[in-house]
Amino acid sequence: MSRPPAPEPPANAPSLYRENVPWRFWRLCGQVEPTPDEWSRAVRAAAIDLPSAARAGGDDVESLLYHTLGEGQFGPGHFRLSPAKRLYYAVKPVLPRSLSRSLRRLYHRSSDRSSTLGWPIEARYARFQWRIVRELLKVTGQQGFRYIDFWPQGRPYAFALTHDVETADGQALARAVADLDARHGFRSSFNFVPERYRLDRRLIDELAGRGFEIGVHGLKHDGNLFRSYDDFMRQAERINRYLREFGAVGFRAPLTHRHPAWMQALEIEYDSSFFDTDPYEAVAGGTMSLWPFTMGRFLELPYTLAQDYTLTAMLKETTPRIWLKKVDFIWRYSGLALICAHPDYLRSPQNWAMYEEFLQAMSSRADFWHALPRDVARWWRARATAASAATLAGGVVQTIVDPEVQELKALRNVARAG
Repeated sequence: MSRPPAPEPPANAPSLYRENVPWRFWRLCGQVEPTPDEWSRAVRAAAIDLPSAARAGGDDVESLLYHTLGEGQFGPGHFRLSPAKRLYYAVKPVLPRSLSRSLRRLYHRSSDRSSTLGWPIEARYARFQWRIVRELLKVTGQQGFRYIDFWPQGRPYAFALTHDVETADGQALARAVADLDARHGFRSSFNFVPERYRLDRRLIDELAGRGFEIGVHGLKHDGNLFRSYDDFMRQAERINRYLREFGAVGFRAPLTHRHPAWMQALEIEYDSSFFDTDPYEAVAGGTMSLWPFTMGRFLELPYTLAQDYTLTAMLKETTPRIWLKKVDFIWRYSGLALICAHPDYLRSPQNWAMYEEFLQAMSSRADFWHALPRDVARWWRARATAASAATLAGGVVQTIVDPEVQELKALRNVARAG
């Protein structure tokens, strides 16, 4: 007798985001900890900075986290592809590339107009976190708070490079992309599609040996990973096998299709299939977060810099100005600047030049903590559980006195830098 299919869980659940409460985010130390009631009062007062849709379920912290980090503000069917999108991905393999791009541009123009989040900068969740501290200072009567800084050695923000290798042509250029990153002093992750093209195992071993990270990018990259729960569970078994085979701990879903609850079946330390804001993806929206956050069993590293395909193919950008503008914003809030660039698209000389200009600009700044995605995830998890900064390798204690004043100073610095 065949085993009946497992019951399908919901695509999302508030319980996946409970660990991201503000007191775990801020990691206050060295003073009397605010009471649960004081935290709650501060969260309720700060919630006004969030979109109205994010407050629709109430201003308790669990609801706010679900509607922001969990994208609950976009409705219960947010992660399901529409019939039209399912049809598109079913016929996409036989469509001429020019027609496929034209259809994507048509969709993107309409989605950009209908997006409820700002792009490329969506500041409201960051302002919410800073306002919580401002409100805490009011309700506790304290002059300032000491906290474990967000990044090692007190660096202002973190910077991580990732590459999704979508096709055999992209794989053929991966070594050159790694060389380019290395010339500017960076290491990056390369996410391979296990069952779309013949994997170059020597290349994978070489990259890992050179200090680059290897991750898994779905299974076939055909737009059908989340077609049904049973299909996903079958593919997840094979994905987990490749994760073990590669010694990989990170995953990114193709086309940023995603289902938070289903993805709990993946044996990973971190995922990077979500973003802070992006109206140009098939499942648009965003978590609004500039920082890593816990999503059930694993950590989510949202990409916070627009994908290279969006800038070059959709918006016809030829310079990294949008990336660099976003980096300035991320610096202001001590966030994570994480980019996804594709060797497949870097085959274009113009795209290559734009990406290299970005690397040159970032190399000249040297004001960030540069790390592989897996190290970013491990740091963030360690920070969340450290008994004190003294027990955290690289841990530094900072003091925040008036978040509003610090924001204004940061804005003035950004303006002078511009």
